Amino acid sequence: MTPTSSRLTADAPPSGSPAPGAPAPDGLADRITGSLVGAAVGDALGGPVEGYSPEQIGARHGGRVDGIVGPWNGERWRTARPLAPYHKGDGHITDDTLMTHALIRVYATVRDHLDAYAVADHLVPDLMTTPRWIPELEAEALPLHRIFLAEKWLVARLHYGHVDPREAGSGNIVNCGAAMYMAPVGLVNAADPARAYAEALDVAGAHQSSYGREAAGVFAAAVAAACAPGATAASVVEACLALAKDGTRAAIEAVADVAVRRHDTEAAIGPLRAAVAPFDTVGPDYRTPSLGARRPSRLHSIEELPIALGMLLAGGSDYRRTVLGSVNYGRDCDSIATMSGALVGALHGEAAVPAEWVTAVSEASRVDLRSPAAALTEVAREIFARDVRRRRAHEAAFTALAAAP
Repeated sequence: MTPTSSRLTADAPPSGSPAPGAPAPDGLADRITGSLVGAAVGDALGGPVEGYSPEQIGARHGGRVDGIVGPWNGERWRTARPLAPYHKGDGHITDDTLMTHALIRVYATVRDHLDAYAVADHLVPDLMTTPRWIPELEAEALPLHRIFLAEKWLVARLHYGHVDPREAGSGNIVNCGAAMYMAPVGLVNAADPARAYAEALDVAGAHQSSYGREAAGVFAAAVAAACAPGATAASVVEACLALAKDGTRAAIEAVADVAVRRHDTEAAIGPLRAAVAPFDTVGPDYRTPSLGARRPSRLHSIEELPIALGMLLAGGSDYRRTVLGSVNYGRDCDSIATMSGALVGALHGEAAVPAEWVTAVSEASRVDLRSPAAALTEVAREIFARDVRRRRAHEAAFTALAAAP
């Protein structure tokens, strides 16, 4: 056990827990639904304030954001830079959720564990050939037209460049682009963090390298750990520390050391930023990155994952406290809130996510937030059954091999 993990404290009961005596939900389906719905709601809450500092957010909104808010530039969202032409706000999901749902569609097609070749063979065609409703564009469009440059890289490298999918992530900017949509990998490998970590690293190799790829693996492991019966925020962070490497591990440990001493996510914002700053290459001005920003390194980490884990600890894994802390942190807060929302939902199920926010985001985005969860639950059960058969076949073969003279 690490020095950090020995100080991690147990969670308070989530505010959205089912009432005593209520029928027990299907555990796997509930965790998967909670994680995916929680991630999407966090994404929508963080979208309108993404890229701004906590001070700017407070000034713009007359205090901290405590729910769904409108676009930063109001009715000028279509033309106001730097966000035009995206309608970020009013409950609209962003590219984090679009990519998450796209990866779920890949699972629904392959119906087995994924690798970098699945990204090339299925995810890339999905992004560039099938129009879908894009809430921020208020139109049907190819997902390729909404995703960020770091995700467009997948199409450029894999479709046009014919690069080996296992190596295609090399050369891309190192950011949270791969990590932000890795929750489905953790959910398919529910309660098996090591398997989730390995699968996510393989999948993310088509997209990212260095600490961006590492963060994808660790986030998937965190989601898988959160699904384990009896899991807590502390056990999730311990699972991450057991698997994370290099700067990612050091950043998580530094942030966790601070977070366990805070029980107010708003008060934790400054200390958490100070803890992660030595590992973050972007620098103090999120919209004007430093010269060394987003370059490969064994010493650095993306900011989003450690902060999401820190907010999970400081917020006691309560959805409102954890996710609103992530939102008001600013900077890349839609991705931070996506990750922290996914973790709370995986820990406590769908009831932990405020129902009024789920309804508002579903209606505003014109997206059924639960159907992807139902599809992934079905696939997860199929994959587990296949894994059991494969494991038993291996056990039988190994036993016969070991017994042979």
